[in-house]
Amino acid sequence: MDICHLSALEMAALLGDGQISARELLDHHLARIERLNPAINALVTLTPERARQQAFQADQTHAKGGSSGLLHGLPVAHKDLFVTAGIRTTFGSPIFSDFVPPNDALIVERQRRAGAMTVGKTNTPEFGAGSHTFNPVFGATRNPYDLTRTPGGSSGGAAAALAARMLPLCDGSDLGGSLRNPAAFCNVVGFRPSPGRVPSITAHDPWSPLPVEGPMARTVSDLTLYLRAMAGPDHRAAWSIEQSPDIFAGTLARDLKGTRVAWSPDAGGLPIHPDIRAALESIPDRLSDLGCEVTETWPDLSDAPFIFQARRAWLFAVGYAPLLEQSRHLMKDTVAWNIEAGLKMTISEYASICRRHRELISRVHRFMDEEEGFDFLAAPVTQVPPFPIEVEYPTEIDGTRMETYVDWMRSCSDLTVTTLPIISVPGGFTADGLPVGLQLIGRYRKDRSVLELAYGWEQATGWGKLVPPEPTAP
Repeated sequence: MDICHLSALEMAALLGDGQISARELLDHHLARIERLNPAINALVTLTPERARQQAFQADQTHAKGGSSGLLHGLPVAHKDLFVTAGIRTTFGSPIFSDFVPPNDALIVERQRRAGAMTVGKTNTPEFGAGSHTFNPVFGATRNPYDLTRTPGGSSGGAAAALAARMLPLCDGSDLGGSLRNPAAFCNVVGFRPSPGRVPSITAHDPWSPLPVEGPMARTVSDLTLYLRAMAGPDHRAAWSIEQSPDIFAGTLARDLKGTRVAWSPDAGGLPIHPDIRAALESIPDRLSDLGCEVTETWPDLSDAPFIFQARRAWLFAVGYAPLLEQSRHLMKDTVAWNIEAGLKMTISEYASICRRHRELISRVHRFMDEEEGFDFLAAPVTQVPPFPIEVEYPTEIDGTRMETYVDWMRSCSDLTVTTLPIISVPGGFTADGLPVGLQLIGRYRKDRSVLELAYGWEQATGWGKLVPPEPTAP
């Protein structure tokens, strides 16, 4: 087997035993990137020489009997929304097409300190807006399972790189589903951790619980290793969870007998494409086979779309209003629309949204912890399968019109406002071979329990082992 098809943990074991050097492992991945990336366009602003220097240092450390850290010698790439010291960071925008920041984002800094090798940046839509990865700087990223389809977004470059086995680990961010949506479209694993689990020191609004940063990988165990390198408090971050150093260490295997799961095939009544329904039809039975007690029900999230859109618009106004004034002609219309919506909002309107958000979170906690006693929620990740790359966003789902460019993502964004930890795991395939994801949602700050259920699901189903064929140019 091509070494690039091994899991990150298997690669780490080979590195630790000295069966392969960090430089050799890097060369295997760089060769695969050179061969496959032109057809997929997942990786942008490659940094092979920097990675080779990091690999050399890792091998020097290993030769002396040491280790660089949890990610010793493992190649990674960073989402092009994360600033990287000395590496071009465009945010997918022509406004920043030549921007080279002087500092690293905290998530990047932690990976570097854990011994990872940075091979470059992953593609993202402009300012991360929308779950379809294309921008005027680098163009569109293609789905390895079907090059005519989108990999989703906004961490679409990361998901596509993982699916194509160009890298074992990639980071990402999630506001309305940007770690979950592309993971589902590309048959990999994406985890939206609890706000503050992976702290940020560069957030536009450091007190907002909606945007988070986190890991993507091909297996739940690999993702957990990656999360261990990212998570933990930082005094510079407004949201920062104190945690035991070994909270994510050890086996994820657990007895799931009696675990209570609330399942909804349509995430609480949303329009769902028939192919998604068909692919996930057996979810309750499969969860039951794991020992779970499954009930078809759902908490009241009726306020979620209003809360999400208002707080999203506020974030865009906080982060990008000065750019709108200076460079409106260089922005895509959906980004400008989001900024303008935030600028038009009154303090009174925003205060009302904050109150409704507080009430929604209370309802969900009562539903899970008190009234019904559910350990998890489960639902489809996406409402549609991967759509054609020429389509900017779906405007209709199963006969229902989508009013805005974010409405088709409500299966993810409605759950964002719960502030609960959520994972996307491979859930099956459509009849024509397109990946479909399952979303598992845990109780407040019970991130590890989400990983344990996801691990049990992964071991029982094996959907993630189905690898796409090596692509050729479309």
